[in-house]
Amino acid sequence: MTFKRWLDTFLSEKEIDMEEVLLVEGPSGENHIPVGVLVTMIKHAPENEQRGIKDMCVKIDFANGDVRRYLTHLAKAVAL
Repeated sequence: MTFKRWLDTFLSEKEIDMEEVLLVEGPSGENHIPVGVLVTMIKHAPENEQRGIKDMCVKIDFANGDVRRYLTHLAKAVAL
C-alpha cells in the first residue's frame, strides 16, 4: 500500500475531517490551516519524512493518543 493511500485510510478510520481548520502560531501570527491542506503537504513531503510521520501516527494510535494533536504539531512546521 502506498503512503498516500495508507494516510487516507488512517485519517478516515480516525474520522479526521479534512475541512477542520487547525489554528497555529507562526512568525506572522495566527495561521488557519485546513487539515486537507496539511495532508496534501504531507503527501508531497520527502519519503524519509513520510516514513517518520507514519511511524509516529502508528505509535500514537497504538497508545490511543490524539492524532489531531499531532497534526497540529505538524501544522506548526508550515505556519507562516
